[in-house]
Amino acid sequence: MNDHYVPQGFAMSSKGKPSGSKPVSTSHALVKAPDQSQLDFEIDFFAAVLDRHPEYVDVLRVLGNNLTLKGRYADGLHIDKRLIQLRPSDPLVHYNLACSFALLKRTDAALKTLRRAIELGYRDFRYMREDRDLDGVRHDPRFRQMLREFENHG
Repeated sequence: MNDHYVPQGFAMSSKGKPSGSKPVSTSHALVKAPDQSQLDFEIDFFAAVLDRHPEYVDVLRVLGNNLTLKGRYADGLHIDKRLIQLRPSDPLVHYNLACSFALLKRTDAALKTLRRAIELGYRDFRYMREDRDLDGVRHDPRFRQMLREFENHG
């Protein structure tokens, strides 16, 4: 999932100044501790956003990607499962879930979910052959058979 979808120009909307004569600074919420990596900061930040808005799909996508980049595959899988609940017909969501299963060496679940992504319209077969997240299933004969089946008839 190193190559999960990350929305371009993702930004949170800001609220106007409160009524009153003194402006309130909210910059402290965005200050990163010196020993905290950017990735850790983003994980904490997006998790806090989800505490308030648990169905914010774009934030879930970014958080899932960041957790995977951090090597927290089980946490990434949890996020991908939440996304499936919110977007059951989204082929990219299914593809990302398949990647999570593959990273966790859950080959049967990865292949089943990848098949579902393709059935829903995911068609970047060249990328599937190169995506490092699918390394765990790429050499499975079922993977190659599935690609042949859909490339020829899909």
